[in-house]
Amino acid sequence: MTQKLEVFQSLWAMESRRPGVPEPTMEENFLLASKSGYHGLCIDPAVHEIPEFLRLKPLFREFGLKCMVNAFPATVEELPPLLELANELDASLVNVIGQVMPLTVAEGVPVIRQWMKDAEAAGLPLLFETHRDCTLNDLFYTLQLMDAVPEMRLCADLSHYVIDRELRLPLNDRDREFIHRILQRSDCFQGRVANREQIQVQIDFPQHGDWVSQFRCWWRDGIGMWRQRNNENATLVFLCELGPPPYAMTDANREELSDRWQEALTIRSWVEEIWTSIG
Repeated sequence: MTQKLEVFQSLWAMESRRPGVPEPTMEENFLLASKSGYHGLCIDPAVHEIPEFLRLKPLFREFGLKCMVNAFPATVEELPPLLELANELDASLVNVIGQVMPLTVAEGVPVIRQWMKDAEAAGLPLLFETHRDCTLNDLFYTLQLMDAVPEMRLCADLSHYVIDRELRLPLNDRDREFIHRILQRSDCFQGRVANREQIQVQIDFPQHGDWVSQFRCWWRDGIGMWRQRNNENATLVFLCELGPPPYAMTDANREELSDRWQEALTIRSWVEEIWTSIG
């Protein structure tokens, strides 16, 4: 066997892109993702939404799509039921976007270790996402937590840290090294391009070209490091996650400034090219 790349689409990101356009049904979303060649769909449940997401199980089977779970536990105790949901849906992995936000590393360590213990008991791979307004809200805090919990693995959505720290291009040596450390720990990557002012920019606008180039370099570096440290049977999941408004910027008529669906397909093609060129 050889290493595999699987590209997932976010179910949340498939919300209607135009005001006045009816929301697609779940069946339509699953059909579109399957026909477009995605390997799976990612769901974003909180505990109170578990019954709603359990109803998607037949659709994953019907359309031959795998499942990834972005779990949103609001307390330390809420992760186990979300892991049960993940197992029920045969999820490839669980990515925690925890709503538990300790102020200090000392307070954060037992939270991370408890969730890792819960995932081990459930028999599921667990990653922690680099995401604002969650456990790993800040780049500097995350780097310290990584040192304190060396076995913690990440899902890298670098857009959050670009805007969190208002990173500038060209990157200085310190910021370049900090992001390199995040990539070294990351076993999943997310497809979104940010700049220091906006979390999600239009990838074909010329004013965003430098940031598009930077993110493509980061994905290449991260994927390259992942391939070097994993065995030949490993599978890497890349998640295209271009969100609807307010992630997607709109004009005065509430129209999005670009076509998120086409942008996701473009990002997918870039990542597939990176994968092939590294292989």
